[in-house]
Amino acid sequence: MASITLPERRRLNKLILPLQQGPDLTLGQFLQTVEECCPQTAYAVKLRLHEMADGELKDMEYFFSTLPTPFTAFDSEAYKTSVVGLFMRHMLLAYNKLSFSQVYKLYKSLQHYYHSHYAKPTDGQVGLAALVADDSEMDLTSIEDTVGDRIDKEELDTPLHESELRLVMLRGPLSQKQAEYFLARQAYLLKNDENKALKPAALQEELNNMLKFNPDFAEAHYLNYLNSMRVQDIFLSAHSLLHYFDRLILSGNEGKSNGDEGYGRSLRYAALNLASLHCRFGHYQQADLALQEAIRIAQESNDHVCLQHCLSWLYTLEQMKGSDSTVLTEDSVKMAAHFCLPYLASLGIQSLVQQGATQGKTAHKLINALKDTDILHWKHSLSELIEISLAQTTSIWRMYGKSTMALQQAQLLLNMSSLEPVNFGVQQNNTEAFAVALLSWPSILQHLKEQFPPHSQNAKLWMLCDLKIQFERHMNEGKYHLAEPLVTAISALNKTEGLYRKAQVLKALNRSTEAYSVLQRLQVHCEKTKCTEMVIRMMLSTAELHWESSGFSTALPLLLQALALARQHHLQSLASETILHLAFTQLMLGVPEQALSVLHEAIEPVLAHGAVIDKGRALLLTARCQMAVAGFNLRLAVLAVDTLNEATAYFSKLDCKERLRDVHYLQAQLYRSLGQISQCNKSAMLFRLLDQDLQTPAPPVSMRL
Repeated sequence: MASITLPERRRLNKLILPLQQGPDLTLGQFLQTVEECCPQTAYAVKLRLHEMADGELKDMEYFFSTLPTPFTAFDSEAYKTSVVGLFMRHMLLAYNKLSFSQVYKLYKSLQHYYHSHYAKPTDGQVGLAALVADDSEMDLTSIEDTVGDRIDKEELDTPLHESELRLVMLRGPLSQKQAEYFLARQAYLLKNDENKALKPAALQEELNNMLKFNPDFAEAHYLNYLNSMRVQDIFLSAHSLLHYFDRLILSGNEGKSNGDEGYGRSLRYAALNLASLHCRFGHYQQADLALQEAIRIAQESNDHVCLQHCLSWLYTLEQMKGSDSTVLTEDSVKMAAHFCLPYLASLGIQSLVQQGATQGKTAHKLINALKDTDILHWKHSLSELIEISLAQTTSIWRMYGKSTMALQQAQLLLNMSSLEPVNFGVQQNNTEAFAVALLSWPSILQHLKEQFPPHSQNAKLWMLCDLKIQFERHMNEGKYHLAEPLVTAISALNKTEGLYRKAQVLKALNRSTEAYSVLQRLQVHCEKTKCTEMVIRMMLSTAELHWESSGFSTALPLLLQALALARQHHLQSLASETILHLAFTQLMLGVPEQALSVLHEAIEPVLAHGAVIDKGRALLLTARCQMAVAGFNLRLAVLAVDTLNEATAYFSKLDCKERLRDVHYLQAQLYRSLGQISQCNKSAMLFRLLDQDLQTPAPPVSMRL
């Protein structure tokens, strides 16, 4: 034991309390846990157990006689005020109360416990069953002692090791302390790191087993509610939530502390929780009814705090319905500040910022508002709201087309140390804010899949992102038959995005009439829900449909309307995209000089903040305008060559063969006009190879952006 290192000692110290408070373990699980902390200690434990179990009763008695006394062990971990000292004092007092027959039964139970680990599978099952049957015999208390005087067995803590994830507690009812520890631990893990919690099915089995022995255990019903929410089970989650509040009221826990007021408090918060549950599943009418009930009970009891929570959910419900809730939100912020509720006040301000972003407020006003709330967050150590604020800032910069600033804010969030206490060795890192931040880097999608498993509540964020990436990749590569099945999957997660992608596929397959019908229907819906970004995208897609029928003059008013809308809402990315469409339209209308002039306004934002495909498209369009203007201007022709080379680099990164085919076609034309025959032949050969590889007729370069 003298060779134990400092890290091993720290791990053992962290393990002591969970072992005392956690559920029972088999000997194999216990030894594995200790061995992962300190192999030397695990060997010593195994050796001592072997001496007692394969020896005689006097060997166990010798073990108890050699234990240090908590009142005299001043220099060891067993001192009377330490966790180990308190446990040993309790154990020794209980052991000394046992009669000789009880000591003998304890020894036989120890032998069952030890030999069941080394027995054959069939024998092991018998041994375990015998151990369960004799579980009461291992109680070191006399008949008149309370349940709380039982000696705790060795237990496991998952934060350090994953063994508990495989633990199935089918050995009878747990003690109250063990059950409370298990529930608190699983609830904490569900909130902060769902991967380390039990799987939904396994946790449901444990809870059913626990409720079978104690149907009135309110906390178990609440954890059942949280577990049902993970798998989006509306029936079981509502059922468990109602049972939780029923048991809470019937148990008298609230009434003992608050009298009659405790009963009413449980009722109004039960209604409020039910309203939030229906909000989450999109049942707005049921949510409104439950919310009105909570408001009525809170008003009768003059509970201002509950009323503020109700008001917060009221404006949230109005937002989810698509209504303007600005006035309600402002009232909520004022009242929350009046009653000194910083959490609710900050949530209200963040909601106002979100509404301001959709209404076209300037970025600096929104960022300044979030900066003011950050002061409040740090003052009151509201770690969760700090993360939400950073994630919201990330989303605002991304919406306004500033991808570099969005990445910077995401890095701040991912590198921030949580202010929340670290319980069970777990940091708070599976919140929606972290998911939003991680989505800023699509290259780490695999990490997102591991961090947020498919059954978790935030998994739909990366699922939608993953599907959109696959869809765009197939569209860029011209594999429309592979992109089409993804539309259904995208629609299941986001109906609006799914319809937009459906229109894109129909347009690519030259089914223009169907695509136009889908776009018009979707634009009407987006205008009703005030989804400005999507409205602008509908206008751009509709303009592209006009191009296919050579209706360039018809597309021009639509593009000007889209540009005005993008600038009104300060959406720089969409404004740049619209300018590219305008420049292409002007090129097709025979005014390349004007198109080139317009392009200079958009090229810089696109190259600074645009996606790789957008950069390539912008440079390709610029080169075409330069070629159209060049005529006998050698300088512009050489500049067009350089621009096409830059576009080639971007398209090559994405392996976008259709675009590369267009580039090589234009390069061949340009080199031929410059008299560079060898370069012309090289570009022509590359065009021919790509054309044969794609096995699809090349569309006219002049007909698409």
